[in-house]
Amino acid sequence: LSPPGVLPLCHRLPAWGRAARQRPGLPLAMCRAFSNNKILVELDESSGVATMKFKSPPVNSLSLDFLTEFCISLEKLENNRACRGVIVTSAVPKIFSSGLDITEMCGKSTEHYAEFWRAVQEMWLRLYGSNMVTVAAVNGSSPAGGCLMALSCDYRIMVENPKFSIGLNEAQLGIVAPFWFKDTFVNVVGHRVAERSLQLGSLHPAPEAHKFGLVDELVPEEKLQEKAAAVMAQWLALPDHARQLTKSMMRKTVLDRLAAHREEDIQNFISFISKESIQKSLRMYMEMLKKKKG
Repeated sequence: LSPPGVLPLCHRLPAWGRAARQRPGLPLAMCRAFSNNKILVELDESSGVATMKFKSPPVNSLSLDFLTEFCISLEKLENNRACRGVIVTSAVPKIFSSGLDITEMCGKSTEHYAEFWRAVQEMWLRLYGSNMVTVAAVNGSSPAGGCLMALSCDYRIMVENPKFSIGLNEAQLGIVAPFWFKDTFVNVVGHRVAERSLQLGSLHPAPEAHKFGLVDELVPEEKLQEKAAAVMAQWLALPDHARQLTKSMMRKTVLDRLAAHREEDIQNFISFISKESIQKSLRMYMEMLKKKKG
């Protein structure tokens, strides 16, 4: 089922993608079709669990291409009856996702900004509204949009490394987390923690993130996948329909709010990101990143 206000991606998939979804329970060999340039998807049909790995070095930035591939991969899993849950993690060492790709928001046309922001919205609507059990295995730092992806899952497990941090740090870049980022954050950590964290643009080291409830568990890196599989098994032990209806009931208000204001949200993003002061902040941030790499 597509979340409200989201155009089903099947209208934009090639014929082989549509044909694959019409024949649920495909043999494992067919799952290779799920893998693409930036997302690697492995499905274990015996357990009904897929693992989705981000593989877009150096930092798994959420570019337009990445977001499009993510949504297509997620929809393929949603439409495969053999799949009941997905573990989201990274194939790039030390980073889960660095968040939205700044190059998509700097020096581009208003048409490009609109296309990019619609893709960001679609990623969240699909992940936050997914019928599947979603577990984030956070095996590296996860600022901004990367944090949003983790927040959108049903359960978050993070590597217990204080060098890894997570948070919605948009304020540090001179930009503002939109209302649906905020709503998702508040629903996980509560109003006061979210208010302080968003205003300061805080990135929380893993132990602090666990204390706030931003992540549910911390584990040693070598135990992360094992723990994610165990949590997934616990959630899948329940009847799907009861869990899905409960999830929908808990998340519907937040999903509906964006669905009802999608175009307005896109226009607000274009207006904000096009301001010269914001473009200047983004250019300065990119220069700072270049100097760090140098």
